[in-house]
Amino acid sequence: MFQSEYLKRVYSGVEARNPGEKEFLQAVREVLESLEPVVAANPKLEENGIIERIVEPERQIFFRVSWVDDNGRVQVNRGFRVQFNSAIGPYKGGLRLHPSVNASVIKFLGFEQIFKNSLTGLPIGGGKGGSDFDPKGKSDGEVMRFCQSFMTELSKHIGADTDVPAGDIGTGAREIGFMYGQYKRLRNEFTGVLTGKGLTYGGSLARTEATGYGVCYYTEEMLKCMKNDSFKGKTVVISGSGNVAIYATEKATELGGKVVALSDSNGYIYDPNGIKLDVVKQIKEVERGRIKEYVNRVDGAEYHEGCSGIWTIKCDIALPCATQNEIDEASAKALISNGVIAVAEGANMPSTPEAIEAFQSAGVLFGPAKAANAGGVATSALEMSQNSMRYSWTFEEVDAKLKDIMINIFHNSYDAAKKYGMEGNLLAGANIAGFEKVADAMLAQGVAY
Repeated sequence: MFQSEYLKRVYSGVEARNPGEKEFLQAVREVLESLEPVVAANPKLEENGIIERIVEPERQIFFRVSWVDDNGRVQVNRGFRVQFNSAIGPYKGGLRLHPSVNASVIKFLGFEQIFKNSLTGLPIGGGKGGSDFDPKGKSDGEVMRFCQSFMTELSKHIGADTDVPAGDIGTGAREIGFMYGQYKRLRNEFTGVLTGKGLTYGGSLARTEATGYGVCYYTEEMLKCMKNDSFKGKTVVISGSGNVAIYATEKATELGGKVVALSDSNGYIYDPNGIKLDVVKQIKEVERGRIKEYVNRVDGAEYHEGCSGIWTIKCDIALPCATQNEIDEASAKALISNGVIAVAEGANMPSTPEAIEAFQSAGVLFGPAKAANAGGVATSALEMSQNSMRYSWTFEEVDAKLKDIMINIFHNSYDAAKKYGMEGNLLAGANIAGFEKVADAMLAQGVAY
């Protein structure tokens, strides 16, 4: 419960104005609970209505997306773009294409993005978008027609200095390419209005790997500074098998860990000898297949239906990289009983509040999503910089910048928690460090902003 009457009043208002939006309300409550000591120490926040303003999007755009499938039938989906906060830079955040997408999901993601983007130290505000369109099982032609229709409306609301979307679940290189091509046709300009572009038309080296690499760089620094430890010799479980999970597996292995499990929306694989990443990449990136195919190609591997069972596998480090609320209290307790020492979130809000409480109470190192998975958006911002300069950095240059950003995010979060008497609470520290920069900018720009 909130101790601050101000925060209690603000949250009650959010609940009343956003009924039934459970994901959004969960994200808001988590942040506001962390800000108790900050609000107590800074009366100007209440005087200037900073909290009331930061929980309300600056702009919400919901629109119809009509497209024609391969059978000539008209299909209709919903499109979303929530431009949440531009205090420190143009809106920046991904486009999620998944049947679960709704207003609550997009608002939760956009709200998280404010603080995540702030933590990177780069000048980008928070936004998010997407559609309830499902690219799985669709032909390239169907995906192209959807993307073109989606961008026809979205193009009216974005721009290189206004709002720069990126990829997210369901939105990979194919989808970004189709969207960018339509934007370019409609606007008659070649600008960096989307990130995650192909390398032949303005994309950045290391962008594909960035979120997965970044969560490992963050985890390595967390282990080093808080336990004098590392990935070396550790057993690692990673949920998901998309872009984030694949490259988290690659970097965790490079850092000396052994990844033994991956999953998708149907189930999970367990390979006690260590995941063979070349097989996973062939299945997921080339064939667009299901993870269960792995057991047909690798001796000794097991496949199990259902996703949650992955957290019963004994491991030292857990990296949830699939989707929101995938680790509940029972899964967290299973990990704890099996000796997990560190959890870092590669997906957005993959742990429920009860799971986070269990990890923190057990002394497990916990790296929250807005800090641990910020590598993707950080590298997207580096792509924006390269587009503005009409220049490209090498893979090694981008990777080095990414590593520095992730290390700085850890230390800024750690230091913020310590400053407010919550040393070791990286969740509170990330919320506070991300919030303070945005709040300072909002104060400087006046209430009319």
